[in-house]
Amino acid sequence: MVEILTTQNLRKSYKKLDALKGLSINVKQGQIYGLLGPNGSGKTTTLGILLGVIKQDSGTYSWFGKGEIDENRSNIGSLLETPNFYPYLNAVDNLKIVSTIKSLDNTKLRIEKVLRRVDLWKRKDAAFKTYSLGMKQRLAIASAILADPDILVLDEPTNGLDPQGIAEIRSLILDIAEDGKTIIIASHILDEIEKMCTHVAILKNGELIREATLEEIMTQDKLLCIGADSNDELKLALETIPQMKFVRDISPNILIGVEENISNAMVNKMLAEKGVYLNTIMPYKKNLESTFLEIVNK
Repeated sequence: MVEILTTQNLRKSYKKLDALKGLSINVKQGQIYGLLGPNGSGKTTTLGILLGVIKQDSGTYSWFGKGEIDENRSNIGSLLETPNFYPYLNAVDNLKIVSTIKSLDNTKLRIEKVLRRVDLWKRKDAAFKTYSLGMKQRLAIASAILADPDILVLDEPTNGLDPQGIAEIRSLILDIAEDGKTIIIASHILDEIEKMCTHVAILKNGELIREATLEEIMTQDKLLCIGADSNDELKLALETIPQMKFVRDISPNILIGVEENISNAMVNKMLAEKGVYLNTIMPYKKNLESTFLEIVNK
């Protein structure tokens, strides 16, 4: 599989804050690659470096094995911030400006193609200021794919949208990916990443915690929902048992990760030996959120 992006030991600091601490990742052709992490984890800084908006302090990155962004800008579409179009112009006129800036040919055909793809053709003559937030995001994606790039880089593409808008953007991204495009998405909305991505990198405080396929990320230790008369005593007991780890509170119980070979009976026994007796123990269905918390809380 063709390697699209490689980063080696990327570092970036803002005064006393280390935003990136030696990030090394690899993205291959056709992947929908998710950068996951809480606010302040380094996702946006990473994308800013990769798109030439921010200069790294040290480390290197390469698109297509050919160098940094300047050598490859025409083949990368991006959406980094809130869509920035002229409010009184319609979709067609806004995209004409984008086409001129990018020195594209066949402007009329390109604009019609992308507006139909993002389902805005019927609203092509409406002023941008009349668009909903979801429509504005779709127009921004239309702008990003106007040059038919092989790579699409999106920073929080569903942020602030209502459920319908989120579903529309997700469907659009998956549709674009079916053309063989490589898509890199930074997001903290774990449910959406789970529904879209093939590969995931999890960041925490500027460091790479895990990089793997989504399937591999999801096959962490099994999860159990447990409870006792005193969950505070239960948490203290967990700290002394290496085979178990606290994940998060799910009132009135707590969520723990345990090794796959540890049965419920063994969990009961090990905690009883610490003087804690469970009144609840049951399996917990995994999703990316619970797996993410399991990983970052290690």
